[in-house]
Amino acid sequence: MNYKYNGEVISLEKLTRLYGAVVIDMQGEVAEMSLEWYELYGDKVKLLNYVLVFDYTPPGENVRDKKVLEFATQEELIATMQEVAQFFQK
Repeated sequence: MNYKYNGEVISLEKLTRLYGAVVIDMQGEVAEMSLEWYELYGDKVKLLNYVLVFDYTPPGENVRDKKVLEFATQEELIATMQEVAQFFQK
């Protein structure tokens, strides 16, 4: 099962997690935070972008194996999340 985004093919096989998040700058530190966290504390940080993370990292592994798509708006992120979710409803 593959998802195509802007001409790129992203495998949906062996996914361990799929989630939306934000990338923020907090006083010079760049971090990935949950959308829920951003709703609560977003006024205290600088938003860099929204991301959709396809995480393939097996449980217990320390080295992350993931593919990240970046978006300028939350609406773009949500639309893409809905597209990907359709693959799992089949």
